[in-house]
Amino acid sequence: MTSSEKAKAKKEFEDVFLTLAEEFLATVRSRSFPNESVEWIKKSLYHNIPGGKMNRGLSVIDTLEILKDGKVSSEELFKARILGWCVELLQAFFLVADDMMDASITRRGNPCWYKMEGVNMIAINDCLIIESAIYFFLKKYFRQDPYYVDLLELFHDVTLETEFGQLLDLITAPEDNVDLNKFSMEKYKFIVKYKTAFYSFYLPVALAMHMAGIKEPTAFKQALDILLPLGEYFQIQDDYLDCFGLPEVIGKIGTDIEDNKCSWLINQALLVATPEQRKLLDENYGKKNPENVSVVKEIFKQLCIEEKYKKYEEESFTYLSGLISQLDESFLKKEVFNSFMNKIYKRTK
Repeated sequence: MTSSEKAKAKKEFEDVFLTLAEEFLATVRSRSFPNESVEWIKKSLYHNIPGGKMNRGLSVIDTLEILKDGKVSSEELFKARILGWCVELLQAFFLVADDMMDASITRRGNPCWYKMEGVNMIAINDCLIIESAIYFFLKKYFRQDPYYVDLLELFHDVTLETEFGQLLDLITAPEDNVDLNKFSMEKYKFIVKYKTAFYSFYLPVALAMHMAGIKEPTAFKQALDILLPLGEYFQIQDDYLDCFGLPEVIGKIGTDIEDNKCSWLINQALLVATPEQRKLLDENYGKKNPENVSVVKEIFKQLCIEEKYKKYEEESFTYLSGLISQLDESFLKKEVFNSFMNKIYKRTK
């Protein structure tokens, strides 16, 4: 797909959001709610949902087109875009809540929703409304489809898996009780698998598989076996960019160090730190002061964590490419997974 074709596909996807947002607001108005509540929901929707890279949502469409050899009707394409926006709604629901839990400042180059004037903890209810919108659209557009229940179960299951991952993340690394002894690569991989990989990688592909009429459990297992490691690779990239990426490029100010996150970087550092370096990490990790953050980053530099990441990236690319090359294409196509690799390999934001 050429850059102009990608831009056109993205624009067509974005246009569907405008339709869906107005449909959702119409159902709010139908309840005769005061206009101020309608305007509040509208502001929340437009602040929190569009504006990202939209890779998760677009992946539903891309996957369906690959599975159906490009023979997708205009109706199927529209419905795939709706499912793509349902994934983006799920992402927005998680991010609004996550930003509050992490006390984050910016998201996608703008203030986090709860940081907007007058919002504060009302954002809790707003993120629940965003989640409910998913099921509003699934019911409206897919209730008559034979795979409707499959879609419902998939969204519910993936949401639960993600919430399990978020819980382990929060109890492993509470901001008010820094204890690096709680960290380990084993815990890190569990967090990544459940918090990120299921909804960011498996969900878009599984949605397209249901639309394409794939029913064989083996096919979904094959997808899971490749997409979960892909998700781990993606999250490790995210951890790297949080520390070493430029805020003006990644669209946010990284706060993993301040937030006492059980990230790939700190776990790598703990494996090789000297007793003196470990003492400094214990004293400075999870502190909000920029001076403490600078100490941690300096230790990362001393331990060549950035170089370790670049080595990991190449090794992961080789490993994942091997998994994809071994895929039995009876139900799925290698191109589905190669398209993901092409989107994330050596990304900068």
